[in-house]
Amino acid sequence: MMDSSKHDYFEYFDRVHGILMYKDFVKYWDDVEAFEARPDDLVIATYPKSGTTWVSEIIDMIYKEGDVEKCKRDVIFNRIPFLECRKEEVMNADHPNPGSFPEFVEKFMDGQVPYGSWYEHAKSWWELRKNPHVLFLFYEDMKEDIRREVIKLMQFLGRKPSEELVDRIVQHTSFQEMKNNPFTNYTTLPDEVMNQKISPFMRKGITGDWKNHFTVALNDKFDRHYEQQMKGSTLKLRTEI
Repeated sequence: MMDSSKHDYFEYFDRVHGILMYKDFVKYWDDVEAFEARPDDLVIATYPKSGTTWVSEIIDMIYKEGDVEKCKRDVIFNRIPFLECRKEEVMNADHPNPGSFPEFVEKFMDGQVPYGSWYEHAKSWWELRKNPHVLFLFYEDMKEDIRREVIKLMQFLGRKPSEELVDRIVQHTSFQEMKNNPFTNYTTLPDEVMNQKISPFMRKGITGDWKNHFTVALNDKFDRHYEQQMKGSTLKLRTEI
């Protein structure tokens, strides 16, 4: 007998190079494959829910010299810094019929979620860490000292980090500011694209919330799986800030 919940979950996706992707994205994947980057293009590469919008807004502020009004003209979409955060934090059930939380954890560990395996994503980018054109940022580091990370990002982009500009960026890109900003909280999108009545896009903006969802046993299982999958990698993520 077919598991109807499993069928309902996977019917929303197709695969691209073996990776699970939303069907609406797959329809336009030929355009993605045909894209040709220019030498001065900037790519923000993150796994979903790793702080993508936060970094996007910071970079937008940097390029627009801290002009908040100019930053409000367009909704932020992903516009190569690489951002990574603790693996538990990126797991969210904002997918069609993911089942119970433990069931979703199993899907996550098996890479049977949109955008594929977090492990493969993180390890493949970590291999490029010595490339001078790639900058790694960690969500926990940004939470610990956002000024330091903004300055690091500005220097990577070849911009002079004046104290006034850094102050403006830190203020404008605080979690509360972005949560109240319709150009970063995605409330301008229709419900059929992002239904925020179920869960707001900007949720808590904290680290450690995974503890409210994982049982001790499930976390132990997840940690063992993590150690197995990341064996041999020098990428070490902080568990707390």
